[in-house]
Amino acid sequence: MRLTIFWERMADHFGEAYAESFARDHVMSELGGRTVHEALDAGWEAKDVWRAVCAAVDVPADKR
Repeated sequence: MRLTIFWERMADHFGEAYAESFARDHVMSELGGRTVHEALDAGWEAKDVWRAVCAAVDVPADKR
């Protein structure tokens, strides 16, 4: 998954303003105690980060 697609999905689910806030501030156990930005910066694949977000916040199946 390209980062552009990842950020489009984040914005679609959370709204543009909150997507950035969530990605910056929300520490997720699914990402090993990292935020979205930290996981991406650490080299996690965008698809794996998106799957973790989906699991953490119950993104509907049709949006995954």
